[in-house]
Amino acid sequence: MAKDNPRAKRLGEQIQRELTELLRRDVKDERIGNVTITAVNVSGDLRTARVYYLVFGKEGADPKVQQGLTSAAGFLRNALSKSLMIRYTPTLTFELDTSIEHGVRLTQLIYSLNTTKDTAASGGETDEHDHIIDEG
Repeated sequence: MAKDNPRAKRLGEQIQRELTELLRRDVKDERIGNVTITAVNVSGDLRTARVYYLVFGKEGADPKVQQGLTSAAGFLRNALSKSLMIRYTPTLTFELDTSIEHGVRLTQLIYSLNTTKDTAASGGETDEHDHIIDEG
């Protein structure tokens, strides 16, 4: 994994910068639109790269964007091979980045828990043990 391999981490950062520029400048697929590359995780053997992206102005998954990125993966890999000058260019897979949505959800859960405690402390009839938070 890239966390254990400093070279994989550096390569992931370089791929992220290159992909951002390639998507902005060279990819003409209308399905892709305004895509932001948020992270790239390169495997320890440097053969595969998982690319995380967000679509500006849209919430949730958009199958058209995913199809566009999957379709452009070969072109992007070829362009990366020319610019990175490495022996093996990683195979690219694209995944929607859900970490921001997950963070917002956790923040909301923490806020609701704190609000419940404040209500109980102020003499309200709410018992803090009656609230069950579904994290599923």
